[in-house]
Amino acid sequence: MTHQVHPYSHRLGIIRDWKSRWFGVKNKYKEFLKSDVLLREYLEKKLRGNYVSNIEMERGEKILRIIIETSRPGMIIGRSGDGAVKLKNDVLSYLRKNKLSSGGEVKIDIKEVKSPESNAMIAAQMIADGLEKRLPFRRVGKQMLEKVIANRDVSGVKIELSGRLAGATMARKEKLKKGRIPLQTFRADVDFARYEARLPYGGIGIKVWIYKGEIFKK
Repeated sequence: MTHQVHPYSHRLGIIRDWKSRWFGVKNKYKEFLKSDVLLREYLEKKLRGNYVSNIEMERGEKILRIIIETSRPGMIIGRSGDGAVKLKNDVLSYLRKNKLSSGGEVKIDIKEVKSPESNAMIAAQMIADGLEKRLPFRRVGKQMLEKVIANRDVSGVKIELSGRLAGATMARKEKLKKGRIPLQTFRADVDFARYEARLPYGGIGIKVWIYKGEIFKK
């Protein structure tokens, strides 16, 4: 029997790092874990449509740093930094409202993703945008496949769409693949993302795998 394993967690501690990193934090594991999980869910919901690829958190004894990676940093930062200030205030009010622990000062860093087409989460969001605009799912999938594989650092890509495709009564799955994706190789740099396109007749699940070659310790 095969067991499906998440490509990110499969490589944790080998070529991937944890998305929440704590330094010098003692006796507050339970409340900090709850705070991180709920805060990440809140930010993913709030920043939907801004092409956010990753949200990481770093905690020290007196600081919480939130690192947001996006291909459109200007949309989040806003004119003269107004958006970033508003986002920080929203985060603080959310923490207070839900009685979550910040552990001290809150800082938000916004990083730009240099190559958005070779990022699985951003590719999945681009597919979702196309589906939500009612474009044919096959065309959207094929166009994204060509865009991703056109990048020099990408060796393989796989896209899977599942749900009521084209408004059909029965749900089904559609797979598109180009190149190779070695899921069992630990040193293989496989970027994976799940996303959902929200349509009037229900959600369409999107999965994207992008293989960028092998990572070796220098």
